[in-house]
Amino acid sequence: MKKFAFFILTALCFGFTNQAYHNHFNEGTKTNFANPDNVSCAVDNVTFQSGEEISYSVYYNWGFIRIPAGEVTFKVDEEGNQYHFSVVGKTVKSYEWFFKVRDYYDSWVDKSTLLPNTSVRDVTEGGYTLYDKNEFNRNNNTIHNVRGRTLETVEEDNNFKVESCLHDMLSIVYFTRNFDFSNYQTGDKFPMKLFIDKETWDLEVQYKGIETNREVKDLGTFNTLKFSPQVIEGDVFPDNAEVNMWVTNDANRLPVEIESPVSVGSVRAVLKDYKNLRYPMTAKVRAQ
Repeated sequence: MKKFAFFILTALCFGFTNQAYHNHFNEGTKTNFANPDNVSCAVDNVTFQSGEEISYSVYYNWGFIRIPAGEVTFKVDEEGNQYHFSVVGKTVKSYEWFFKVRDYYDSWVDKSTLLPNTSVRDVTEGGYTLYDKNEFNRNNNTIHNVRGRTLETVEEDNNFKVESCLHDMLSIVYFTRNFDFSNYQTGDKFPMKLFIDKETWDLEVQYKGIETNREVKDLGTFNTLKFSPQVIEGDVFPDNAEVNMWVTNDANRLPVEIESPVSVGSVRAVLKDYKNLRYPMTAKVRAQ
């Protein structure tokens, strides 16, 4: 199974985006989807800090066989008036004889809004390679996209007209960690919007409520919020795939586990380690 970083990012951003477009951080502000330009996009970062590092183990399930397949690491750094979010996804050595993955995602966002200025996707998956760079122009709501097999062999150079408040796959994860989930009602569905692969996607996610004492392999037991995000069907997710994810029910809002069927078998991503969180991990109720 390929695209570990893509799988995690897809589930993460779809599991968070709902609140960003349904109920803005400024209390009482609601999104007008008929006129998205009326939306105030700015939020204050009250959740993460520079130096935060989060890693996940990825397992491929084939029948009753569970295979350690990859790992994905998220990092946050400060660069002047921007945050630099980076993700590295790779297969474990024991899996590389079958399929080797090296995926790199980067997003530079404005500190005052957490909206992306630049995003880069640079991936190697077996014999497949892709370089994809987006530059967001907030003044005229356009995206300049360059795309090719590698940075040195760019084959496409396009400009896209988009709506305001649009995010990339990585920026939306951090942007929406700053929202309060306490007003969610079990069964509620919320819309989401992001730009990926030269297209704007409108999807939705369902909130499934609070789940206490969620056991996370090798890490402990957590109090969580559960979501089921809609995903883009295709070469990663099969038709009618149901993705479930669990997020810490505390100020950090860290996803601790994600599970989904894929084209063959299923995949589970499990929080492996976390460093330099802004707040104590109060959602952890018991060590392993």
